[in-house]
Amino acid sequence: MPRFHVEKSVEIAASPEVVFEKVVDFRTWTTWSPWLCSEPTAKVTVSEVSNAPGSLYQWEGTVVGAGELEHLQVEPNRLIEDEIRFSKPYKSKAKVGFDFAPSGLGTKVTWRMSGSLPWFLFWMTGMVKGAISMDYARGLRMLKEWIETGSIQTQTNILGNTTIGPIAMAGLRRRCAISDIGPSMQGAIGEIMPLFQQNNLPVDGQMMAAYHKFDIGKQTCEYTVGLTLPSADTPVPTSLERWSTPETKAFCVEHVGDYNHLGNAWSAANQHVRYHNWKLASCSAFEIYENDPEQTPVDQLRTKIYLPLK
Repeated sequence: MPRFHVEKSVEIAASPEVVFEKVVDFRTWTTWSPWLCSEPTAKVTVSEVSNAPGSLYQWEGTVVGAGELEHLQVEPNRLIEDEIRFSKPYKSKAKVGFDFAPSGLGTKVTWRMSGSLPWFLFWMTGMVKGAISMDYARGLRMLKEWIETGSIQTQTNILGNTTIGPIAMAGLRRRCAISDIGPSMQGAIGEIMPLFQQNNLPVDGQMMAAYHKFDIGKQTCEYTVGLTLPSADTPVPTSLERWSTPETKAFCVEHVGDYNHLGNAWSAANQHVRYHNWKLASCSAFEIYENDPEQTPVDQLRTKIYLPLK
C-alpha cells in the first residue's frame, strides 16, 4: 500500500498552554477549519466532552463529504493523537496529530497526517500529499490569526456559474513555489506600473492574475499578473506578457478579506467543480481584484476567482 506522511508547522505568538487549549477543543474547529470554507452549511456535531480522549468531531455535507475525528491520546500542552475516519465520498482512515513546543515567538505547532492509499492509486500519492499540505497550511494560517488577533479576515461566497469576457491583460509571467505566491506576486506588481507608464499603456485597468500551471505534487505554479487592457488588439511591448480569453462560461467564487487567505476560495472553487463533475476548459483559471488594496481595509478586499468550464 503506498503510504504517505504530511506535516506543516507554524509559530504562534501565544503560550503552548493557550494554543493547546484552542486546538484540543473540537468546539473551536468550525472557526479555523480549512474545509468548511467550501461548505459553511455542512452539519458539524461535537461530543459533549470536546477536549479529551474519546471526544468526537463529526461532519456531513454535500461537497465536503462525511466522516469523524476522534481524540485517542491527549498530553496537555505537548501532544494530540487522533484518528480520522472518512465515510463519504469513500471510506478510509488515517492517523492525525498535533505537536506543541515552545518557540521564540511563543509556540510552534505542527499538524501531521499519516495514511495509505489503495495500491492502484499509487500514482496519486504526490497529489494527495500536496493537497493535504495546502489544506493544513491554510488551517494553520487561520488558527494563528484567530489566536493572535481574535478574528480571521476571510469569507468565501459561492457565486456559481456565470459568463465572463472577453478579457485581455498585459503583465509579468512568474514561476514560484505555491507557498511563495504572495511575495512573488508582490514583487511582480511592483514592476508592472513603471513598465505600463514607460510604454504609454493605460493604467486604469483592473489588476488580475491568470494561473497557467499549478502542480500540486511538486507544489509549484506559473502565473501572469497584470492589468486588463481596453482590447486584445492593444499593442504590448515584448517586456510584458500578453494574456487573453474570449467570452467564456466559468464557475465563480468570491473571496472577501486578506489576500493571504485566497487559498480558501480557490479550494472551495475546485471542490465544487469536482463535486459537480464539471470539465475545465483549457483557458487558464484567473482571479480579478475588485478593489484597490491601498485604499481598502483588509476585511473589505474583494477578489473574484473564475474557473473556465467547457
